[in-house]
Amino acid sequence: MTRLFTSLVTAAFASLMLIGAASAQAPATGDQKMAPASKMAPADNSKADSKTEKPRTAASLECSKQADAKGLHGDARRKFRSECKKGAKTN
Repeated sequence: MTRLFTSLVTAAFASLMLIGAASAQAPATGDQKMAPASKMAPADNSKADSKTEKPRTAASLECSKQADAKGLHGDARRKFRSECKKGAKTN
């Protein structure tokens, strides 16, 4: 009984693996040509559309350079840049 069960489980697993390979998309042949990138529909960048990038100020760029020089990352970098920009506004 155990041998039969093991055989059935093995056959089911092999079938699932073969079904996955059989249902995969076939590679493009020479008859099918790819559309040039310029004619393809643009990717959905709804996040990029909702946020327009503002130009960075000289103070912001300088504070980023200083943070890079100190090797700051994450929260420490954000805090440093915030304080640096506040200091630049008062000067």
